[in-house]
This record gives sequence, C-alpha cells and structure tokens, in this order.
Amino acid sequence: MPSSDSSDVIVVGAGVVGAACAHYAARAGLSVTVIDRGPVASGTTGAGEGNLLVSDKEPGPELELALLSTTLWRRLADELPSAVEYEAKGGLVVASDPARAAALRAFAARQTAAGVAAVEVPADGLRDLEPHLASGLAGGVLYPQDAQVQPALAAAHLLRAAGARVRVRTGERVTAVLPGPRGEIRGVRTPAGDVHSRYVVNAAGTWGGEVARLAGAHLPVLPRRGFVLVTEPLPRVVRHKVYAADYVADVASGSAALQTSAVVEGTPAGPVLVGASRERVGFDRTLSTEALRRLAAGAAALFPVLVGVRVLRTYAGFRPYLPDHLPAIGPDPRVRGLWHACGHEGAGIGLAPATGALITALLTGDRPPVDPRPFAPERFAAAAA
Repeated sequence: MPSSDSSDVIVVGAGVVGAACAHYAARAGLSVTVIDRGPVASGTTGAGEGNLLVSDKEPGPELELALLSTTLWRRLADELPSAVEYEAKGGLVVASDPARAAALRAFAARQTAAGVAAVEVPADGLRDLEPHLASGLAGGVLYPQDAQVQPALAAAHLLRAAGARVRVRTGERVTAVLPGPRGEIRGVRTPAGDVHSRYVVNAAGTWGGEVARLAGAHLPVLPRRGFVLVTEPLPRVVRHKVYAADYVADVASGSAALQTSAVVEGTPAGPVLVGASRERVGFDRTLSTEALRRLAAGAAALFPVLVGVRVLRTYAGFRPYLPDHLPAIGPDPRVRGLWHACGHEGAGIGLAPATGALITALLTGDRPPVDPRPFAPERFAAAAA
C-alpha cells in the first residue's frame, strides 16, 4: 500500500457522493484518501431526507443515472449493515384536481417508456395505500422503485465497507491544489500536510465551486437552501414517500425565490419527515419561519392526522445547484488530474452509487455504466472562458 501521504485518488468531500466514489474506486483496486473539513456527512448529506427517487425525474440522462443507482442501492442494501435503514417503501405522487391528475398520468407514461415502474392509482384507491391521506384528491401514481436510506449512516458505512484501501481524514480543510511542472495535479495541501496523488475528485457538493477554484478551474455550483421538519415519533401513519405533483415542477425550476411543495414520509424510527423547500439565498442559515409555515401547512393538507403533531426539530441544508440541473461527473477539461462529482442538487443521495461507479469506470478506463457525455464538466468551459 502507498504511504500515508499518497494514494491513487484523493476525494475531497466525505458526503455520500464522495463516499460512493471512494467505495467503488477501492473495489476497483485503487487506494483512496478522503478529505473533509468536517466530520463524515457533515454537509448536504447530513441535512438530507435520504430520498432515492425515480418518480421526480423526466426521461433523460438524470433518470438513466437514477435507474442505475436504484439497482446499485439494492445491492448495497444487501452488503451494508441494517443501520443504513434502506427501505424500499415506494413513492406515491398525488394530484389535487383533474387537470393535475391528467398531467401526472402523461408524465408517468413518458417515464414508463424510459424504464420506470409506474402504476396509476384512481382517486378511490388512494386510501388503500395511505389510509390517513386527505379526501378529495383526484388520483395519483405509485412508484415502487422509490426508496429511502439514512444518508449519514449510508455515507459512513460506504467508507467503512471499502476496507483498508480507503483512508478518511476529517477536520482537514483543503487549502490548495498542488500543481505539477506541466500544470497537472499532484495532490492537495491541508493544514496537516500535503497529500499526493495524480487524481483529485471534487465531491465537495455545494462547495464544489470553491474546490474547483483552488485548482484554477471553473464550476458554477450555487447553494440552494432547503428545510426539513422532523415530528415526534408516531405509529406508521405514512407508509410511502408521499408528495404532491407540484414537487416535480419545483425540482426542475431555476427560480431563486422560495418554493415549497409537500413531501411527507414516515421513518423506521417513528418521526415523520416533512419537506421540501428550496430557495437561493447563498449560504444563509437563518431560520425561515415562512418556509416552515408553508411546509407544515402542506403536510397537514395531505395528511390531516398530522394537525396538532409536535415538530421536535428542523434543519437546513444547501443543495449543490448547477444551471442545467445535471451533476458534473468526469474530468475537468482544463486541469489534468482534476475530476468532478458534484452538483446533484437534491438528488445526490439517490444518485451517489451511480456517480461513484461512473467516476471509477472513467478513472480506470472501464466501460462506463451510462453515457458520461451529458454530465461532462466541459459543458461549462465556454462560460469559464
């Protein structure tokens, strides 16, 4: 094995995407050093709900990545400890009126043609799936492939399962990317010392643009803030991940303004998680009472049984947003040895295994599991110039 200050690959970021990149690279025989300025999963991953979704994605490159990740998460669920709380609960998307129900059916039909399992649910069948759901809804679509995982534990166990080929250095900020004599990367610098490698994978999530700048590259990652409400423990009153059809449009929107759409799900431990909000306010962590009010109202409208239930805590996270809503996965076109694996916005937990598998295939020269071209960071090169 290489010395403690060198490895085949350096991964900057110990969230679930960085953990997946390290996991699959190690399985391919590479030695990996993972560096994070905080603890494992202390950024976006730790503030996530653990969504593993295909239901919210239009046919196209991101859906292909999500379908691959669905398969990989199932395999990982058999390999990782039960503590990661992988639950193939399925998603239920509901429409409030006939027009939205018709649009949802058309959307599901396009997804079905792309390989998604989607089952139309008539209005009178919704309560068979969710007995506590509000009355008066116009119908919905059940997505059996949607699942959930406890994201922070998933990241930790992905790193642990990779074995001795992965070293994790937490509490160390990358302060510089070390250039070689011809401009190629030869490692990174932290306050604890230099770490050498031919390859640096930028898996820093919302802070991916900052890591890119350290290397002299450009990646237009912006933070998009979101809040989650956590209720007191309850009996299993919500069986699936349930959300209103409007959520799909909010995910695809580029608006900087506050947007909220009800996303409600139970957890094995009992609390109900309520999202989702999104707004571009930089790295401002100020509690938004308006966002919390909208989330609570939306959840109660979907599940009246939640009226009067106590919210024990709330938390905020920053989703790494790129202008075209696709992550950057692959080599940087300007800096040899710099690779990007960030910009997944709110889908990073779900897309992490496919991202790690794709990065590893590109690093090792193996056949990519999906077409890498839509995710190539070079699509931002013209803007940088």
